[in-house]
Amino acid sequence: MHRLGEPMHWTRVLGIALLVGGGLLLWMGFGATETFTEQAHEAITGRYSDTTTGYLVAGGVAVAAGLALVLFGARR
Repeated sequence: MHRLGEPMHWTRVLGIALLVGGGLLLWMGFGATETFTEQAHEAITGRYSDTTTGYLVAGGVAVAAGLALVLFGARR
């Protein structure tokens, strides 16, 4: 566990960055699902556009990887 005054290991810093970046991608993806053009595309094709799907998938993967690094990274 991280102690106060000790520098944080780079894997935990990377994990936090992935959590933040993944959260932003998920936020952008969920925001995109609410637009008129995206809802029209979904109504016609039955699925989200490739861009919206990419945001959601990449965000989910980044959050999962970041969480794994924060929880299990830099074990000594």
